[in-house]
Amino acid sequence: MFGYVTIEQPELKIKDYETYRSYYCGLCHTLKQDHGRMGQLSLSYDMTFLVMLLTGLYEPETDFFTSRCITHPGSKHAFRTNVFSHYAADMNILLYYDKCMDDWADEKKLSRFLYAWSIRRKYRNVVHRYPEKADLVDAKLKTLSEAELRNEENIDLVSGLFGDIMAEMFVYKQDEWEETLRRCGFFLGKFVYLADAYEDLPEDLKSGNYNPLKRLYAKPDFDTYISHLLTLLMSECTKAFEVLPILQDAEILRNILYMGVWHKVNQANAKLQAASQKETK
Repeated sequence: MFGYVTIEQPELKIKDYETYRSYYCGLCHTLKQDHGRMGQLSLSYDMTFLVMLLTGLYEPETDFFTSRCITHPGSKHAFRTNVFSHYAADMNILLYYDKCMDDWADEKKLSRFLYAWSIRRKYRNVVHRYPEKADLVDAKLKTLSEAELRNEENIDLVSGLFGDIMAEMFVYKQDEWEETLRRCGFFLGKFVYLADAYEDLPEDLKSGNYNPLKRLYAKPDFDTYISHLLTLLMSECTKAFEVLPILQDAEILRNILYMGVWHKVNQANAKLQAASQKETK
């Protein structure tokens, strides 16, 4: 359910790509600093977007430095970090821990349990710092897990639960921008959940695993329906984004919201079309 909120690199200027990469590397650095190497493994494009969004909105003091890292030991590259790098790192740990524990409870995935166990102390620290957010994420993921176990077919209900989680994470503080950030995060979260279901659909149809789109897939207008639905969700998300007074790195954020989020969706569509053609032969 991660990795959808990323850039469309060919459409970015080189300087904008380097800026984006510096935020991504900055989040990676912060995860290691705050949560150790195991925490660093939870690095995601999705939280990089959150760092850039909140940075553009609130314009905090940002540290810029160059350094080598274990991934790129041959040369120095740029890092940008600020208060939102630490916030996004905490939210990443919060979400990954609860998701791993749910996967362990539902599917007995040992790898997820071991990862959650390895970051449990870091997770408890985050819970202590953000008790209300931790309670909401835990409750929503448990409700989502229960819905999936009973094969819930209401896609608005299940995607809305993940939307609620993203909405909460988008809100750093209660101020005049809280509701707009919630709307942006809510519709982006719904999009991500359904885009992930769309990508997993071919495998889930074969394996029998839960997927909220299975019932709809049998309908002749499925491709049109899912395209319109995902477009509607991103339309609401971008509508909220455009209300925010963001100038800093706005073109990078627009690249993500208007183009980058569709990259894996388009790949999933091509995969489904290929599978459909094989079935008709």
